[in-house]
Amino acid sequence: MTKRPRRSYTKEFKDQIVQLHVSGKPRAEIIKEYELTPSAFDKWVRQHQNSGSFEEKDNRTPEQEELIRLRKENQKLAMENDILKQAALIMGRK
Repeated sequence: MTKRPRRSYTKEFKDQIVQLHVSGKPRAEIIKEYELTPSAFDKWVRQHQNSGSFEEKDNRTPEQEELIRLRKENQKLAMENDILKQAALIMGRK
């Protein structure tokens, strides 16, 4: 089975697909006609219902936002810690 190449879709295309679904066209028919993966289609519909946006950042939960913030903060603190360790080694040699 060959893997099909990753495709990207415009916001307008995604919006058009969701509007077809909202207007009553069956899910299976849309997926087949436009050669979409069911997971992509379901994700677009879910994103449209939740926030009206297809941007990942607009569809994050508060917990996901906090996790991203904490990971960035953790990375920053780890870098600062490494710098301080190096400085301590350098100062210790003098």
